[in-house]
This record gives sequence, C-alpha cells and structure tokens, in this order.
Amino acid sequence: MGFFTSATQTIPTAAETPKHIAVIMDGNGRWARKRFLPRVAGHKRGVETVRDLVKYCVTLKVEYLTLFAFSSENWRRPTEEVSYLMGLFMHALKREVAKLHQNNIKLIMIGDRSRFDAELVAQIEASEQLTASNTGLVLTIAANYGGRWDVLQAVNKMQLAAPQLTGFYREDHLTPHLSMSYAPEPDLFIRTGGETRISNFLLWQLAYTELYFTDTLWPDFNEAAFNLAIQSYQNRERRFGRTSEQLVEPKA
Repeated sequence: MGFFTSATQTIPTAAETPKHIAVIMDGNGRWARKRFLPRVAGHKRGVETVRDLVKYCVTLKVEYLTLFAFSSENWRRPTEEVSYLMGLFMHALKREVAKLHQNNIKLIMIGDRSRFDAELVAQIEASEQLTASNTGLVLTIAANYGGRWDVLQAVNKMQLAAPQLTGFYREDHLTPHLSMSYAPEPDLFIRTGGETRISNFLLWQLAYTELYFTDTLWPDFNEAAFNLAIQSYQNRERRFGRTSEQLVEPKA
C-alpha cells in the first residue's frame, strides 16, 4: 500500500461525499448517567453505534473511516473503567472481525501497543491479518493513540531512515512514517458530545479537514445525526489556501 502526501502540498479534489471521515466518539459516560446507569453501560451501547456508523459509511461509499477509541490520555481514567474498556475492546474485536471480513472491510489499528497485554496485541494482529486483503471500507481504530506521539514516532523513524538529511527535512520526508500514511487526510472530522476540541487526535492530518461538532451523545448518534454532519460538509467551500474565485475559474 502506498502513502499519501499532505494537503498542504497537494490540492485534493473536493467531492460531495467525504472520502475519509474521522470521529471522536464522545459522550458515552454522560449518556449512561442520564439514565442512572454506570458509565460502562454507555461504552457498551457505544459499540452498537460504531456498528451502525460502519454500515452508513459503506452505504455512502465512504472509503476510510477512522475512530478514536482510546487516547493515550485515557489511561488517567479510573482503573475500573480502563479495565472494562480493555475487555470491551477485546470482546468487540473477537465478535466483530468476522463480520467485517465478510463485508470486505479492512481493519487497521493505530497507536502505541506497548501498554496492551499480550492477548490483546495478539487479537489485534490476528484481526488485521484476517482483513488485510479486503478492498472495501478501510476502518481504522486509534487506540492508545495521540497526535503528538504520532508525529514524534514519525520523526524518529524518519531520522533512522535518512540520517543524512538532518536539518533539511520536508513534509514528504515525514509523511510516509505517520501512522496513517496509507490513507488520505480526513475530509470531515466529527466530534459528538458537545465538546469543541480535537483532543490530540490526528494533529498533523487534520490541518485542512472540515470540523463538525454536535451536542448529540455518541450512543445517540444515529443515521439522522450522521446525515446532518454530511449535509454540513456538503455546504462547505473547500479552498485549501485558494480564493473562492479560483475555485470557479475555468482550467486553461
């Protein structure tokens, strides 16, 4: 699989349907509290929303869907919740990967796996291997991921790959080493739950992404809510540094 260059270097073609959608799935805990349920009940319900979103993206022919499942900062949460999330992650992989494979969906995990136990790492690797040759939607799960970590690990890899370039790096030297070098930069970023920040998610890749924030809590993010995000995207003017007039100028 090749790698994509940055939108700051090349101008991608704007399309009515986003080619790549990235999502921060926020609000599981608050959804549960509103129903006088433990926070973990919200996370469990959130897995069902993931399943539905994958179906919506396949229907719309979205090519890449990237979900922020667990950030490098989420280890600061209560131990019981982190433990439950790790177990839920393992269970979801075991239960869902066969369905993904049957539907020609390619699964990729990005993030630092060093803090995961051996059983979870083995399940991640097996899931990726099973779906590696699939040619449909590319579903990326970011787990123990942080945007700063991504840039730093890419810098380290770049320096090892080309030590002679010290002090003279360009974007195209770095981008092949980013976690998502196999995908174009996201066209649309969605964050549910009412917060309006990107929380250390895909810091490099979101440079020219259209941002969409909604108060809808993740477990309630249904097809109608998703369609509102798509409609918002379709009403944007994506200029990538150009003027509005340049977008309508006839090509020579």
